[in-house]
Amino acid sequence: MSESASVQSIRWSGMTHVGRVRENNEDAFLALTLDASGIRFLGKEGEARLNGADYLFAVSDGMGGANAGEFASRIAVDKITGILPASFRLGALNLETGCHDFLMELFHAIHAEMLRLGRAYEECRGMGATLSLCWFRPDRVWFAHVGDSRLYYLPVEGGMSQITHDHTHVGWLQRQGKLTEREVRHHPRRNALSQALGAGNQFLDPQVGAVHCQSGDKLLLCTDGVIDGLWDRQIEELLREPGEGSPAPRLVHAAVENSGKDNCTALVMEVA
Repeated sequence: MSESASVQSIRWSGMTHVGRVRENNEDAFLALTLDASGIRFLGKEGEARLNGADYLFAVSDGMGGANAGEFASRIAVDKITGILPASFRLGALNLETGCHDFLMELFHAIHAEMLRLGRAYEECRGMGATLSLCWFRPDRVWFAHVGDSRLYYLPVEGGMSQITHDHTHVGWLQRQGKLTEREVRHHPRRNALSQALGAGNQFLDPQVGAVHCQSGDKLLLCTDGVIDGLWDRQIEELLREPGEGSPAPRLVHAAVENSGKDNCTALVMEVA
């Protein structure tokens, strides 16, 4: 990851798909920009210069009975917008440590809200969600994560890497070199989360960090439906190929075609 250049502009595309098996889409994604005047929601595709504004992108995969999973992922992304304006004022003062603390507070606030709803309403009992987000600032890209949705980093030169850690025991075994990607794919416990927002979990330790990017680098946020349909090698190939259309729909359509057993969501961001 480059330590040299700042992020001047950004191009993005996002898509979510219910898949071929499920009736409800329990995934959700968010794209927005914020500046001194407040928050503005972005379309599924676009390009912009930072020019004093920050950009934030997030994906969430909900879980729970009936429609609770759908509700949970919406809470995860909607809660962000209620807290974010204060973050720009922190960033404007160049308090980089404030970015880390703010993201930690944000995740804990969403977690607390889901636990509260789970206690208050029977239909929300056990409701939970993953959440992975990127916060683009001129000097770096901050990220925060809980669950098994993922953030990938693809530099303009060099191989793709998974930035976030899957919060599963199976993911831990893979990081220790004890399981291969193929073994993880077929492991019976691959979807058993050790951390999630809500879901009755009392322990939460979000992964928070920063990535230094240079022109041409790409970042991918995606839910586990994409991972179920595509190997990492295929994801990298689809991100590198110019192809027709935007990269997020290409990834989602390929994942649905190869598997489609789960909802699929992807957000691709390229910096310049």
